[in-house]
Amino acid sequence: MSIVRDSVVRFHYRLSGEDGVEIENSHDSEPVTYLHGHGTILPALEAQLEGRGPGDSFSAQLSAEDAYGERDETAVMRIPLKNLVYAGKLEPGMIAGVQTNHGMRQVRVLKVGKFNADVDANHPLAGQSLGFHIEVVEVREATEEEISHGHVHGEGGHHH
Repeated sequence: MSIVRDSVVRFHYRLSGEDGVEIENSHDSEPVTYLHGHGTILPALEAQLEGRGPGDSFSAQLSAEDAYGERDETAVMRIPLKNLVYAGKLEPGMIAGVQTNHGMRQVRVLKVGKFNADVDANHPLAGQSLGFHIEVVEVREATEEEISHGHVHGEGGHHH
């Protein structure tokens, strides 16, 4: 079966930055499982998977724009400590939460002051071209329930 809209897809990946250094891979855990055509993975990567099948292996280079976008320097800001959600002592490099008009958002702490913290709301991989090496493990038709819910159920998916 080839990957088309409403397919449940399982794949392993290796992700490297523009310098070619591996950032992460899924081979030491379960494959990534997603519902194709429902916007749950990077759209440019999903387009590269279209039409592939189990056993297919390929590499895909995504520009920063097609991956996590360009860095937005206006996303670096100073926020009162009382507005951050975190556990333990707040330190540079930590990930904290902040409530926005669009819900809870994760930010990386850059600097901590007495009353405020400087944070970066950019995705950690923003501004980088990324290389993916993909190995398609399994493709199956989604159930009607998975399609109506917009996500995979069972192994590798959502459990209600």
